[in-house]
Amino acid sequence: MFSKACEYGIKAMIYIAQQEVGQRVGLKQIAQVTESPEAFTAKTLQILARNGVLVSFKGPTGGFSLSKDSSKINLAQIVKAIDGEEIFTGCGLGLEKCDASRPCPVHFKFASVRDGLSLMLHSTSLKELADGLDAGTVFLTQ
Repeated sequence: MFSKACEYGIKAMIYIAQQEVGQRVGLKQIAQVTESPEAFTAKTLQILARNGVLVSFKGPTGGFSLSKDSSKINLAQIVKAIDGEEIFTGCGLGLEKCDASRPCPVHFKFASVRDGLSLMLHSTSLKELADGLDAGTVFLTQ
C-alpha cells in the first residue's frame, strides 16, 4: 500500500515524536531503532524536512526534530510528503482516467476503501501513535 520509503518515514516520525519536545534525534539512532537502512532513511527524512514536517539540523549536534507539536502532525502529511496524493485519489488498478462516469472494474469498491484509508490517515496524529509506543501497546519492529 505505501512505498518502502513511506513505511520507513512513518516509523521514523513516530520514533522522533516519542522523544522529548525539541530533542534532536540522530540519523544512526533513528535507522537503528526503526531497523531501516541508514542511507535510505537519510533520504526519506530529507524529503520530510523539505516538506516542512521535520526540521533537519547539520553539524556535530545535528539531527532531526518535529517541525511542530506531534498532536498537529497526522499520518496524511507524512504520506503526502513521501508518496504524493495518489493514494487519496488514484485508481485501484492504476488507470490514469478512472472516475464515476468512466469507472474501472473495481472503482466503486475501491473508492470506499480509499475513503476509509484517507479518513484514518487524516485523523491519526503522531502523538496518538507515539503514546501507544510509550504505553507498550504497539511496536515499531518485530
